[in-house]
Amino acid sequence: MRAAVQHETGQEKLEVLDDVEAVGFGPGKVRMRVRATGLCHSDLSAMSGVLPQPAPFVPGHEGAGEILDVGDGVTGLSPGDRVLMCWLPACGSCPSCKRGQTHLCLAGFMNAGTPNFARSGGEVFGFAGTGTFAEEVVVAAHCAVPIPDDVPYEIAALIGCGVTTGLGAALNTAEVEAASSVAVIGCGGVGISVIQGARACGAAQIIAVDPVAGRREAALRFGATEAVAPGELADAKQRITAGEGFDYVFEVVGKSATARTAYETTRRGGTLCVVGAGALDDTFQVNMFELFFDEKRILPSLYGGGDVLRSYERAIALWRAGRIDLEGMITHRVRLAEINDALDQMRSGTALRTCIEI
Repeated sequence: MRAAVQHETGQEKLEVLDDVEAVGFGPGKVRMRVRATGLCHSDLSAMSGVLPQPAPFVPGHEGAGEILDVGDGVTGLSPGDRVLMCWLPACGSCPSCKRGQTHLCLAGFMNAGTPNFARSGGEVFGFAGTGTFAEEVVVAAHCAVPIPDDVPYEIAALIGCGVTTGLGAALNTAEVEAASSVAVIGCGGVGISVIQGARACGAAQIIAVDPVAGRREAALRFGATEAVAPGELADAKQRITAGEGFDYVFEVVGKSATARTAYETTRRGGTLCVVGAGALDDTFQVNMFELFFDEKRILPSLYGGGDVLRSYERAIALWRAGRIDLEGMITHRVRLAEINDALDQMRSGTALRTCIEI
């Protein structure tokens, strides 16, 4: 089958090969035909080495498609079922799951070190134990979540990661209150989802912060009340909050510098929510006095910070009700053969989300 492969960490281009095989099918596994996958900035971070990922590997972790085959012991799934890919599934039995923090379950990471693919040259891994930039993939059964017939594959793919992460940061982790003030630093696909989540919560003021003019314009379409470049944030803080700071500030970049800016932009007693995935060697610092005296809550948000399956259902319900716009987030649709052009679009910041049709 065809798949897009990165041979070495740091390469900017992927090679679309036609001699890749999805491997590992057996008890407890399913074989999935990928119909659509989103291009997420985390894929770029894995390619560059910011996020740890052994190579060679097939990027991609937010996808949707149909079940081709199920292994022994798999229940609740049958060939032909329409599903989305859950890259961080819950096992249901570990301490995190038993506490109700299913998004912190590490069961999914146990498969990340096992190759999902093979070719004549050897083993090939899948990003985050998945690898959706391929025509087919074999994953654990609980990675395949059934979706209703009215949800298009491209919408389901977005819900599989970016939308769930952004909406959940606002609804689950920060629990944005109605009539509050919000600033979102970084307005790619996840940041736009944070904005839509804050709007759904009833925030009165939502300030989008991004260096790319196109993303600022997009943020206004998706519910931001104002959009500014990073250099204009201090002025916006002064104008809108009389210098006090915003009730909620979301960092959706994954860098300590922007996290520090977000912290300084949060009011005393307010909430800084860190959504961006950063590097292991990039350290965010606060001094002990300000940590105590300002009493700002610092809340990391992994995969939306809540039960993932419930978050999927909520995203679909909000989309059906017209409370969130998911079709508008797909600014580019490309075929697998055009994936390097899509990568360039993502790096330049001109695309909120690229839907790759497999």
